[in-house]
Amino acid sequence: MELRFSKMHGCGNDFVVFDATKKPLELSQAQAAFIADRHLGVGCDQILIVESSDNPDADYRYRILNSDGGEVSQCGNGARCFVRFVHNKGLSNKNPLEVETASGKLTLHAINDSDEVRVNMGEPRFAPHQIPIASEQTKPLYEISVADQKVEFSCVSMGNPHAIIMVDDVMAAPVNELGPLIESHPFFPQRVNVGFMQIKAPDRIALRVFERGVGETRACGSGACAAVVAGHRLGLIDRSTIVELPGGQLHIDWQADSNSVLMTGPATHVYDGCITLPNPVLV
Repeated sequence: MELRFSKMHGCGNDFVVFDATKKPLELSQAQAAFIADRHLGVGCDQILIVESSDNPDADYRYRILNSDGGEVSQCGNGARCFVRFVHNKGLSNKNPLEVETASGKLTLHAINDSDEVRVNMGEPRFAPHQIPIASEQTKPLYEISVADQKVEFSCVSMGNPHAIIMVDDVMAAPVNELGPLIESHPFFPQRVNVGFMQIKAPDRIALRVFERGVGETRACGSGACAAVVAGHRLGLIDRSTIVELPGGQLHIDWQADSNSVLMTGPATHVYDGCITLPNPVLV
């Protein structure tokens, strides 16, 4: 099976994007993992599948597959690349776009004369059953034991679950040591994205994220939103904050009036290509 795709990235968080608006596309977990493999396939953090929507209030729908082939509900950097893909391919010139995801509807606005896109990521959620986490109470901070140490963190859902850990030096943080242990801890029944946040100023933080089903990525849009929300709830940073990620910067604005979180950052087209999936796919 041959599939045409676009390779894109948002602050180094990279994607393989497929147009399934004219012909449905269903990928098995093994096929998705093959495409995402950086040695055998194209290579990416996530696969984005652009689809038509049956919802009269949405222009399109999109699905997100992690590099391990598992499907997830939300991806902020992917949302920015989504609108650039739709416009670049001539599928629509509408701006903003209303896009349906597994976790709800997003409003995507391409900023003219730049590669910047603003995404309304919706309202953060804090109730344990909404994240979800194994707690009976909503708390500003939670604690679990991993690797013979106590780890304290905030929890928030931005359509997907995030645990945010405060650190003094993000570059020295044990992202790849603690990340997988926290991601798969029983406290998180659907696993979790783990953010390590350093506060540099009231309006600037540095962040590294270990994403569930992927590992550490160069950027995580929903993780940046979750970090700003968590930091502001603790009274440590402003509602409007620059987030420095290994792959670039995002501007996050948690609006006081609407409670919605706005994320603004770049979406970059890298190249178009075609991949042939072997049959059967052995990964």
